[in-house]
Amino acid sequence: MKHIFIVNPVAGKGRPLKVIPDIRRYCGEYNCQYEIIVTEFPGHATEIAAAKSAEDRCRFYSVGGDGTLNEVLNGMARSGSSLAVIPCGSGNDFIKSLVGREVPDDIIPATIRGTERLIDYGSVNDKYFINIASVGFDAKVAWQTELFKKMPLVSGKTAYILGILNTIIIRSNEYLELKLDDREISGETLLVAAGIGKYYGGGIKALPDAVIDDGLFDICHVEAVPRSKILRLFPQYIKGLHGSIKEVHFYRSKKVEITAKKPIPLNRDGEIVLTGKAVFEIFPKSLPFVVPDLS
Repeated sequence: MKHIFIVNPVAGKGRPLKVIPDIRRYCGEYNCQYEIIVTEFPGHATEIAAAKSAEDRCRFYSVGGDGTLNEVLNGMARSGSSLAVIPCGSGNDFIKSLVGREVPDDIIPATIRGTERLIDYGSVNDKYFINIASVGFDAKVAWQTELFKKMPLVSGKTAYILGILNTIIIRSNEYLELKLDDREISGETLLVAAGIGKYYGGGIKALPDAVIDDGLFDICHVEAVPRSKILRLFPQYIKGLHGSIKEVHFYRSKKVEITAKKPIPLNRDGEIVLTGKAVFEIFPKSLPFVVPDLS
């Protein structure tokens, strides 16, 4: 089986390019047949994965962040090939659901030695995702942050702070209709996150009880809260301790459908799009994913 390393050179401030010599060294040690391909433009990872998976079954390694992992997934899903991740981005959230918060230093050889495990993945509005998709406050902050990043002399951290403040000031809550397997919920809502992994947004433990192969989406629904309470809620949300807050509710469901009164930002594995309706589908134990051998 051929090992295909798809490297995103702009992820993680260029870190993926720096690990290429280690990839070559470990592939040589394990006598792997391998190929390293560096992406050249957004969406290129999807094109590469689609073309290579059409040729033969192989093992794809996403070398970058969660956005790169999402692109590779969208190229190779349903092909029979397997997927692995060498986390080199700024967030590296999905891998945390496999190995914990701290990614080990030997993640490259551990992943090359790793074994395949069938896990779930999902789609929302007909595009695949592997971790978490959300609408509401957090997606709006991400949307606003990207707008502020385009301004001169605004750093990434400053853009994020401005994104939070701007979202609180303009509009924090949205009227949403949420349809699950066994219930329908409607009303003013701060956010809804649905997914397979536990973490997103650079370590936020939004879905602390999520299981990557149970065939169900975990859903976190946060009812509308006053502006003054948002900044008190989010430290708990980041740590995964938000279940004790009365406005927070957790569900599990195969079906998830979210409808808004107007197009709002949808955060899908870090990709932000505007939509008025988000329709989710889950594919249980359908993705051969490489679990690192940490022994």
